[in-house]
Amino acid sequence: MKRIMFVCRKNSRRSQMAEGFARTMGADQVAVTSAGLEASYVDPATVQVMDEVGIDIRKQTSQALSDFKPEDFDAVISLCGCGVNLPKDWLLRDVFEDWQLDDPEGESIDTFRQIRDAVKERVSALLKSL
Repeated sequence: MKRIMFVCRKNSRRSQMAEGFARTMGADQVAVTSAGLEASYVDPATVQVMDEVGIDIRKQTSQALSDFKPEDFDAVISLCGCGVNLPKDWLLRDVFEDWQLDDPEGESIDTFRQIRDAVKERVSALLKSL
């Protein structure tokens, strides 16, 4: 079973979406965690747009990357271009990708939906590649 860490700045939106999709789509194939460069909160709009596609992320929490060890993960995916800010050990996992998706914070619910759909496509491709 592959172990995936999704990372964003605050672990509030994009990485939470990715965690929800990977948990659902890769249920018996991957172990999934998400974290932020700093912990924050799970944005209610993120919960809403994930619920719209049948994925309940209400029990997910925002966590700090510093609470985890890089060697515990096979794949590290940055969703915000924050890969340049990660400690080097996180960049040296078997798989490292930097997806650089826009943060929908403060944007319309339609923007959240667009980001959600982009995250879903990338998570699907990632799961196939593992």
